[in-house]
Amino acid sequence: MTATTLLYFLGASIVLSLVPGPDNIFVLTQGIARGRKAAIVTALGMCSGVSVHTTAAAFGISALFYSSLVAFNIIKYAGAAYLLYLAWKTLKERSAIRLAKADERPVAALFRRGFIMNVLNPKVAMFFLAFLPQFVSPKAGHFALQMLLLGFIFMLQAIVIFCLIGYFSGSVGNLILTRPRIGTYLDFLTAGVFTSLGIKLALAER
Repeated sequence: MTATTLLYFLGASIVLSLVPGPDNIFVLTQGIARGRKAAIVTALGMCSGVSVHTTAAAFGISALFYSSLVAFNIIKYAGAAYLLYLAWKTLKERSAIRLAKADERPVAALFRRGFIMNVLNPKVAMFFLAFLPQFVSPKAGHFALQMLLLGFIFMLQAIVIFCLIGYFSGSVGNLILTRPRIGTYLDFLTAGVFTSLGIKLALAER
């Protein structure tokens, strides 16, 4: 693979990560609602899920979801159910938006939440199956290794961009949450984001 190809891929990846979508919007709302730590750790979890989709695409597993409607639907509805569960849990606890306790939330739980959200989204698997091969050089050989390299580059730039989104949205959240009553409304905002993402995923088509 040439340096030019890698630069083109990096540029395209950065643009895709910056374009408003479910992932970066979710990180944004997490930062506003829960603070910097929650947003950044969740972002790291979501970006780590890229490694699963990259490996699957590199070794042809993602092709199964493209060819099998049953497999696609199983993963899709599992992901949608998980998101709706998170919405219900947020409203039930009514303590998700508490700035003073933001740093007390288990890091592993925040990371796991982001990771599962990403892995259980078959649309992401389809994206990598379609996106990565466009930058692979058949003449260079080692198709799987090229895919893994591209996926690693995509994951690194996504980590940087999503963590920056989480950091600055956390600053906004710090300002907003100086008024405690706003926390109540942000509980509903967080639940609304989970619900909308879950419904959108459930209605997604290949």
